[in-house]
Amino acid sequence: MPGLAANDNSPPAAAPPPRRLSSPLPRRAPPSPSPSTSSRAKPRKPASAAAPPPEADESLDNPDLGPFLLKQARDAMVSGEGGGAARALEFAERAARALERRGEGAELELAMSLHVAAAIHCGLGRHADAIPVLERAVAVVTPPAPEPPAEGEAADDQQEQQPEADPRGEEWSLAAFSGWMQLGDTHAMLGRMDESIACYGKGLEIQMAALGERDPRVAETCRYLAEAHVQALQFDEAEKLCRKALEIHREHSAPASLEEASDRRLMALILDAKGDYDGALEHLVLASMTMVANGRDIEVATIDVAIGNTYLALARFDEAVFSYQKALTVLKSARGDDHPTVASVYVRLADLYHRTGRLRESKSYCENALRVYAKPAPGAAPDEIAGGLMEIAAIYEALGDLDEALKLLQRALKLLEDSPGQWSTVAGIEAQMGVLYYMIGRYADSRNSFESAVAKLRASGERKSAFFGVLLNQMGLACVQLFKIDEAAQLFEEARAVLEQECGASHPDTLGVYSNLAAIYDAMGRVEDAIEILEHVLKVREEKLGTANPDVEDEKKRLAELLKEAGRSRNRKQKSLENLFGTNAARAKKEGGRRWSNFGFRS
Repeated sequence: MPGLAANDNSPPAAAPPPRRLSSPLPRRAPPSPSPSTSSRAKPRKPASAAAPPPEADESLDNPDLGPFLLKQARDAMVSGEGGGAARALEFAERAARALERRGEGAELELAMSLHVAAAIHCGLGRHADAIPVLERAVAVVTPPAPEPPAEGEAADDQQEQQPEADPRGEEWSLAAFSGWMQLGDTHAMLGRMDESIACYGKGLEIQMAALGERDPRVAETCRYLAEAHVQALQFDEAEKLCRKALEIHREHSAPASLEEASDRRLMALILDAKGDYDGALEHLVLASMTMVANGRDIEVATIDVAIGNTYLALARFDEAVFSYQKALTVLKSARGDDHPTVASVYVRLADLYHRTGRLRESKSYCENALRVYAKPAPGAAPDEIAGGLMEIAAIYEALGDLDEALKLLQRALKLLEDSPGQWSTVAGIEAQMGVLYYMIGRYADSRNSFESAVAKLRASGERKSAFFGVLLNQMGLACVQLFKIDEAAQLFEEARAVLEQECGASHPDTLGVYSNLAAIYDAMGRVEDAIEILEHVLKVREEKLGTANPDVEDEKKRLAELLKEAGRSRNRKQKSLENLFGTNAARAKKEGGRRWSNFGFRS
């Protein structure tokens, strides 16, 4: 019986330049546990959607028909003959109907046939069709939730109850676990990370109930779920799960095991994202030592790249260069000069030399990487190449070559726009293209790019992230340039709600949206609303920056003007949008290197 383990920003005039947007983490779809330790049963092949209507076919009453059709479905998929997937799907759907006719006693086989049907739908690229099939499958085998304790019971009963194992046996738990994890994978392929994480969490609960919380297979699922949380930028939750996985592996595995090294690499990624670079470095060094002891030279090289990234974040540039060059030597020897991993090291060196002001070396390494990406080695992953192009585009943008940066982003977009599970990354590319269009004055193109990115993030359930709030604000700025005032106001209001929830009312990004919203309200004649917002912004800026800060002086002047105008009659002079947004934009231009102001986001 298999165990329950996881399966195999300066634009002209009216507004300051927006901050460069990019997805903090290039998205893979979906996360997966280490192949060396994963043992979750692979999804079989697919079925129909909602519960099928009853049939008059009396042959379905044969108790042996369901298992027979299920075997036929598997054989058709393996052989690929006679219609292949379509024929296999027909067999799997008929098997499900036959097994449903049998009723009690056939639930496990019914769930298996539905898993098979869902897998076929996914193989055909019809992931949305697989969702209701899998929902039906998990409903068949998942035990009902326990009844809540009645009122008046002991206070101890109010504590969080531990999940109980399915009394029907481990086979039922395996079927339920596999179904929930497969459903989570399918949601992830559609970019629905919230739904995906919820499904993985349900699967983890079932697995822990069946195997106990300290089983090594539970550690694999914890790491799997932690990776999903990383992709959703939920780093606190990811850290908890990764620590649990690390504790279990240290308890059950030999010292310095490969499983522990994998956990430490993920933990380093999480800590790096949270700004704990010293903690990340510690985990990376320990993981590297393990890989060296096991003779894993390529894995050591990839860890050296991560170590170089951490040194770069700590401004330890000489040590970063040493780590990158060390990794580059190994990767070129093992994989060849035209492998994308070699190009990725070129990109890291280009970024480092750009940060240290050595622009000639930076551009040279960018060109080396682009030569690899132009003709990559066979089998190169599109998302890996697209991620590299995005990073090079960011360097060219910083160097002031906006046209070349746009071309690179367009190349990256073409690589990923039709890839399932890459919606969030595509949204990040479109958002950055929107920023570049804005900076060169192509405001209609900018708004359209932002609009497409916003639509993808809404569809994928990421409308509650800080990145989404930033994106709404940038789209609002593009609408201002196009004199779409009402639309801009709606976008700024939504951005304010998101950033207040995710970052707090005193966060610099939230304050930037407040300033934009105050300007829009003033342009719309809503002076009292603008005054109320500016009073809050001024109060916070004085507390955080001091009364002598230039930003505080700007806010004082704007507020003084509004307070003066509020006492005027209806024929008060209407301000133009250029004047409303121009003060800060002018100061931003004067300051040159500083690419933010009260109407933009701080870098």
